[in-house]
Amino acid sequence: MTARVVAPCGLGRPRGFAAIGLFNPKTDHNVGSVMRAAQCYDAALVAIQGDRYRKVSTNTLAAERHIPLLQVDDLADAIPFACEPIVIELTEHAESLVTFKHPNSAFYIFGPEDGSVPPYWHKYRQVKSPTRFCMNLAATVNVVLYDRLAKAARSA
Repeated sequence: MTARVVAPCGLGRPRGFAAIGLFNPKTDHNVGSVMRAAQCYDAALVAIQGDRYRKVSTNTLAAERHIPLLQVDDLADAIPFACEPIVIELTEHAESLVTFKHPNSAFYIFGPEDGSVPPYWHKYRQVKSPTRFCMNLAATVNVVLYDRLAKAARSA
């Protein structure tokens, strides 16, 4: 059995949550791997804008049976109440994940493997993983969710 690290809050429940938004993801395999990561790191939901997703073998845990998977016309409609949108983008002016302090409740928005999120998302806080080149979508989601978990464990 694996130990689960959570930040204490009231009745022993974790404080806040992480939700994931995927803007027009390119490959089914990466979406399946994102769903698996979402379940592993206890994300609250995954929302997808775009029509390129189908169920695939990389989602071996059938995570959509345990985590809401929403297909939306606009990711902005899926942002939970009182949840801070955080755009994960490899841009020059994005904040480094190394020093980033995750909000209690965050809606992490990831662009497609073959592009970026539309400019209207740039009004929100932007964070990047300080890599030399871009990672694929599933790898980036795993890194961000792990970073959230690791920092919460250190501060608990």
